[in-house]
Amino acid sequence: MSASPGLIRQGHFLGAKLRALRKRNGLTLEELSARCVQIDAAAAPSVSYLSMVETGKRMPSQDMLAMLARIFSKEPRWFLDENTDIEALPERRSRGGLAAMPLEPAFLFSHELLQNALPELLTQTGTTGRQFAQLLIRVWQETHHNDFPDIERAAESAGQRRMPLDADEVAGICRKLGLRIRWFDPGSDRSQAMLRARFEAPNTVLVNSRLRDQPARLKYDLAYFAGHKILHNGDGLVSPHSATPAGDRETPGTAAGMGPQDVLYAWRDFECSFFAGALLCPRQPFRRFLIREAHSVIAGEKLGVTTALVMRRMTAVSPYRHWHFFDAYPPGYLRAVYRGNGIPLPWGNMSQVSDPCPRWAVFRLLHRPSVARRAEPPTSQISVMNDGRRDLLYCCHSLLTRDAMNVQHVLSVGIDLQPALEAQGFDAEAAVAAIAGSCRRSGGEGAIPAESAAQIRAVSQVLNIAWLADALSSPASVICPRSGGCPRTQSRCAPAQVPFG
Repeated sequence: MSASPGLIRQGHFLGAKLRALRKRNGLTLEELSARCVQIDAAAAPSVSYLSMVETGKRMPSQDMLAMLARIFSKEPRWFLDENTDIEALPERRSRGGLAAMPLEPAFLFSHELLQNALPELLTQTGTTGRQFAQLLIRVWQETHHNDFPDIERAAESAGQRRMPLDADEVAGICRKLGLRIRWFDPGSDRSQAMLRARFEAPNTVLVNSRLRDQPARLKYDLAYFAGHKILHNGDGLVSPHSATPAGDRETPGTAAGMGPQDVLYAWRDFECSFFAGALLCPRQPFRRFLIREAHSVIAGEKLGVTTALVMRRMTAVSPYRHWHFFDAYPPGYLRAVYRGNGIPLPWGNMSQVSDPCPRWAVFRLLHRPSVARRAEPPTSQISVMNDGRRDLLYCCHSLLTRDAMNVQHVLSVGIDLQPALEAQGFDAEAAVAAIAGSCRRSGGEGAIPAESAAQIRAVSQVLNIAWLADALSSPASVICPRSGGCPRTQSRCAPAQVPFG
């Protein structure tokens, strides 16, 4: 019996609900089909038919729907559109504060429709193809917790896991790969001055002569293009390296939409950057280094690498997986972001906001007066955030510094504290509630209660992250995951939102 027209019009989410029920009860499609055979062998659906029902390609008849409802002890009407409470599937796990979005009904999120809808979406929002591709790759990184063993192996093969490598040694690796290094003098041309290095196929790396005095950045750029030679055979389809975020954005007037080249350049930028980090800071030696240095972000000076590289590699090699990292430029542009713990951020690298929560350490530092060429000491902050469902607890370690073009920016790395507290057998929710209560009673910032502080200190010792314990010397702060006005009531956060800028 075919499905009735009324059932077809009322069952847009039927497949998603059936799939969620089946997986929640630990049934395979074969097992569900067998259960149906037990009820009515003649009318039982096949495995392939059940699969098409779940993906929205077929609608069951009323009799078949009644059979499925009976197996799961539901009323048939539960599967229809009047109930839109679609529970997340077990495999769609939340990434910290970010929950995966169910793409239902499946027929509206088909491959063909998305291919047509995405260009329209990008055009209407003014999003460039490179920006969207970078977002997709970032989510790919976060989903895989920055774990890419094939790139690690390629880098370790090239560098033989030696650490540290000086600039001459990295240049030697390039020469072994058949690369020629040529220097250029940018003179007074600002566009050339911002260019750190670029690749000329098939085997030439052009390097700004100003990098002679910046060996840490020079090593990274050479390692980046060595990665391009190894991973992509030096075909030249790779982005140049610029000294400021301006080089990461398309030029004014670039059309929105996305083409294959956008994805190609964004993907290769990620792979070559990851290769460079793995070459200069190979996994096992660098992990032992972090242990010796208690995860100090400025200890990279001992290796002759930048603080940004230390922070980024920290998120990749640490056995603790719940990290976040961002590199922020004024007024609020993110050149790089990684959220292995899914921390909600009120801004990103596709948009800027004029009034972010001023309690974020990165925003406070971005609008600090100018600092000297040498970076100031990093600062630590423990923060409470409510994502609309529960309080979350983070610790970040932030540094105000300058890039190769002497532009001020903020580097920040941090961890989600709750998984670490739970791993030590502490009541994480109680600890977070105690810290949140102290902050809100004090108008947004408050002392960390003694018991919670002792637990965080224990976690700091277990994870061997000294700056986590250092953060206990300062009050904890309530931070907000949104811009455009604080969504909290005064009793839950602060008496008033502080003007920003």
